[in-house]
Amino acid sequence: MNDHDEIEALRKALAAEHAAVYAYAVIGARTEGALQAGLRAAFDAHRGRRDQLRSLIVNRGGRPSEPESSYTLPSTPRSAQDAVALAVQLESGIPATYLEVCAAPSAALRRMAALAMQESAVRSYGFQPALTAFPGMPVAASAATPGTATPPPTAEGG
Repeated sequence: MNDHDEIEALRKALAAEHAAVYAYAVIGARTEGALQAGLRAAFDAHRGRRDQLRSLIVNRGGRPSEPESSYTLPSTPRSAQDAVALAVQLESGIPATYLEVCAAPSAALRRMAALAMQESAVRSYGFQPALTAFPGMPVAASAATPGTATPPPTAEGG
């Protein structure tokens, strides 16, 4: 990965963080109480990560992507349950945007990307405690029940 590729990977992650900040503003405005406080914490976390990515891009001589004026959300939350579902969907998509950053030569960038992915997984689980297989891992039929985990296969294949 060269410097240009590294900046582009950071720009893709930044674009996702811009969208997350927008989405959490919309979701948070439609909730109240403890749920709103949790959504506000997620908003603040994504805003902090967005600012960090902007700095990383500028420090590498790149030009950060700017946020869109608005984003199309997969749904408009009309209830607390809808808000939680949208937050979980949002957090579940964030890790994919950091995968390219995980290939950066810089150990500091790889660490930052891994932490961003971990934080999204923790936030998602905090909103809706359910375990799912990591992308690419098969899900056994017994793991179809939310909140259950499938143990990894043994060396004997089962």
